[in-house]
Amino acid sequence: MQSIGKGYFTEENSVEVVIARNAETADQRLKFILEVITRKLHEMVKEIEPSQAEWFEAIQFLTQTGQLCNEWRQEFILLSDVLGVSMLVDAINNRKPSGASESTVLGPFHVAEVPERPMGANICLDQKGEDMLIHGQIRDTAGNPVANALLDVWQANDEGFYDVQQQGLQPEFNLRGMFRTGEDGRYRFLAVKPKYYPIPDDGTVGKLLKRLGRHPYRPAHLHFIIKADGFQSLTTHIFDPDDPYIESDAVFGVKESLLANFKRNEDPAQAAQLGFKSWFWDVEFDFVLARANS
Repeated sequence: MQSIGKGYFTEENSVEVVIARNAETADQRLKFILEVITRKLHEMVKEIEPSQAEWFEAIQFLTQTGQLCNEWRQEFILLSDVLGVSMLVDAINNRKPSGASESTVLGPFHVAEVPERPMGANICLDQKGEDMLIHGQIRDTAGNPVANALLDVWQANDEGFYDVQQQGLQPEFNLRGMFRTGEDGRYRFLAVKPKYYPIPDDGTVGKLLKRLGRHPYRPAHLHFIIKADGFQSLTTHIFDPDDPYIESDAVFGVKESLLANFKRNEDPAQAAQLGFKSWFWDVEFDFVLARANS
C-alpha cells in the first residue's frame, strides 16, 4: 500500500488530506488546478458552514443547471456570466498594452461565414428601427492606420432580438456584416440603434437572479471582432452610455473605454446622402489593435 495520500480526515486537516491524495498525479497542471479548487472549496464550506439541507439545495441547483444544457443552450456559461467569471477569464486572457482597445465577452449569437459587404453598406435588411451611421478608424498603438483589417459586426434589432432568435421573422444575416478597411484604416457602415435585452431567465440562472434581486438585462451594444495580419484579434462591444442598464449589465461586460457617443443628427442633407428618410444616430468610434508580439 502506498504511503502517499494516507491520513485520517478531520475538519482541521481536510485540505491537506485531500491534496495529498492527488500526489501521484502525472499531469502537473491538473494537479495544481485541483489543489487550488480544493483549498478554495474547503475554505468556502468552513466559512459558510452550510446545513446539509443547504448543501443538498446547492447540489440540486447545479444538477438542474446541467440538465438545461444542450446544443443550443449553455446554462453553465450563463451562470459563469452572471457571477462575473466569464469577464474575469476574458480579462486575464486578453491583457492589452497601454492604449489598445479593451475586449469583452463574445456572446452566444455570433454567426460564422457572414457575407463580406462593401464599405458603407447597410446591414439592416428589413429597414426597421432608428437609422444609424457607425464609423471610425482602426489604428495601431503608435497611431498608424491598420489597412486590410477585417471587421465582423453584429447586433440586436430595435426590439432586442438577434436574427437567429427570430428565424422567419428577420431576414438571414440581418444586422450582420463583414467589412475590410482600406489604406486609411477607416470603416463605415449603416445599421439601426440597438436596444437592451434580457439574457435567458427562464432557467436556474434566472431564478437565482430573481432571488438576488437582480435584473437579467444587457445594455444596448454592437459587437465587433477585428482581425488584421500581425495584430492580436480583438473581440469587443461598443455601448450606448445613456442606456438604462449601462451601469448594471447582467454579465458585467461594460467597460468605460467602450462607451460610445450616440449623437442625433438632424441634418436632412446628410440623411439623404446616406439614404435615410429623416434624422439618424451618428456613432464615431476608433479601435486600437495591439501588435501580435506585444
